[in-house]
Amino acid sequence: MKKAYLALEGGKVFEGTSFGAQGEATGEVVFNTSLTGYQEILTDPSYNGQIIVMTYPEIGNYGINPEDFESEKPHLSGFVVKEYWDHPSNWRSKESLDSFLSRHGIPGIQGIDTRELTKIIRIGGAIKGIISTVETSPEALAEKVDSSPGIVGRDLVTEVSCAQPYVWDEGTGKWRHSRDKNSEPSRKFKVAVYDFGIKRNILRELHDLGCETTVFPSKTDSKDILASDPDGIFLSNGPGDPAAVKYASKNVRKLIGEKPIFGICLGHQILGLALGGKTFKLKFGHRGGNQPVKNLATGKVEITSQNHGFAVDPDSLKSNVAISHVNLNDQTVEGLKHKEYPLSCVQYHPEASPGPHDSSYLFRDFIEMMEDFSV
Repeated sequence: MKKAYLALEGGKVFEGTSFGAQGEATGEVVFNTSLTGYQEILTDPSYNGQIIVMTYPEIGNYGINPEDFESEKPHLSGFVVKEYWDHPSNWRSKESLDSFLSRHGIPGIQGIDTRELTKIIRIGGAIKGIISTVETSPEALAEKVDSSPGIVGRDLVTEVSCAQPYVWDEGTGKWRHSRDKNSEPSRKFKVAVYDFGIKRNILRELHDLGCETTVFPSKTDSKDILASDPDGIFLSNGPGDPAAVKYASKNVRKLIGEKPIFGICLGHQILGLALGGKTFKLKFGHRGGNQPVKNLATGKVEITSQNHGFAVDPDSLKSNVAISHVNLNDQTVEGLKHKEYPLSCVQYHPEASPGPHDSSYLFRDFIEMMEDFSV
């Protein structure tokens, strides 16, 4: 097998073997602690500009099937695993992970100590890196890492947002949870979705609850959103620094109070900025399917799926904004509600995919917001 190298900012170099595409790719190196769901992770647009390290040691064993994609294609820069398995055993598999990454030009590296790498990131924070199958010189690799773009201040949203508005009309189908089958509202609600890098399972959840959903590009003017006459507005997840997409918070600011608004992940951060708050970069972020979050209204703890590297600064929030959820690992803000307007948002992913479904009730809360607003 062909050798591959992962070089980190600061000079550390890991040697392994290649799978996926040949060549080079730079990005912010981050780790994900999920035990399953690498297909959904690979196709999550929120990973645009990043090299993902999986902490679970064996990856590729159930192959690839398009039914589990969260978008049309993978968006990450590179993939790092302890052991890649080239012979998938799964009746749903259509191709191997190696073939999938090769088709999309994404290099992978296996056979390195991912525990050591994860520890480096946990201690030092997420850092820039490069995967290469063509360069062996540590000095040359370090130079390429140093000259590569970072995440802070960079608009990664426009690279993954849709080019034109479209209507979504697909639900979760046979995978729909039994507790949600009888929870559709008495009327259908029109929802305008800002696509900052949306995952398909969010749209499926909205469809399951009877929403007529239209997805709009990230730079759509607030006037055009209101012109579509929606009952509610949804702000999606997405990649990168929320402060770098000032056009998004500017548009959302004009929508506050006009219609019920619900945001997830980057949508949560953008809403925090629109409400006059500030965001900051976390040391190594929250990425995985086992993050404990406390709902301050109920006192219940939800195990959540998360993928983000930035957070809202609680000290920057105005008195009319309440913190609704907190992360029990580091006490960062995980949810916000407005004390006057029909508006809420969470930092994590209630649609999961992959991950637990503890927080799926938040989509029904959004439906209730629209019901109350329409009365």
